[in-house]
Amino acid sequence: MAHGVIDEAAAGIPEAPPELHGVIAEYADAEHVIAAAAKARRAGYRRMDAYSPFPVEGLDTALGFRDTLVPLIMLVGGACGALFGFGFLYYCMVVSYPLNVGGQPLYGWPTYIPITFECTVLFSALSGAIGMFMLNGLPQPYHPVFDAPNFDRATSSSFFLCIEAEPEGRNKGLFEIRDEDGVRYVGPAEPERFLTETEPVRVSVIERRK
Repeated sequence: MAHGVIDEAAAGIPEAPPELHGVIAEYADAEHVIAAAAKARRAGYRRMDAYSPFPVEGLDTALGFRDTLVPLIMLVGGACGALFGFGFLYYCMVVSYPLNVGGQPLYGWPTYIPITFECTVLFSALSGAIGMFMLNGLPQPYHPVFDAPNFDRATSSSFFLCIEAEPEGRNKGLFEIRDEDGVRYVGPAEPERFLTETEPVRVSVIERRK
């Protein structure tokens, strides 16, 4: 052994416990995952995510998902695009290189409408796409749910619901439940038992890689 290097196993130093990501359940059809998500939300679980091979109508509602940021980002992006397009045309045709065409006024806003509209659409679309990628944390080559058993079937035939643990803070690794009694934090046994009662194919506890 090299000097200054400590063999933790030989020295009897316990390894750090793995970081818990959540408890995930696999379902055979969309109806079961929707019912499980709605039941979990009624039970007080809020940190949840679902994975399916195709868009499932009603699943976002069952999860309590509300997409409010992407439309706002697109609105701001579209407004910036309109200002850019109109301002750029005004600068080019009035300030930078004015042309006298048949005695017409240099500032003719009706002629600016097509380019202004196109810039509005372009900036709005690009803002929406970039905002969606950023809010979803993409690209993401690795995610802890990739280690769940049979998760490769999420792109073909299976549906998954994951109740996620707190990622940081003093309650890291615990699961938040909000009910009529307030907020409480529990270990993985309770959400695992809960998901087992929703008729899944299997339930697994998944950890984050070091």
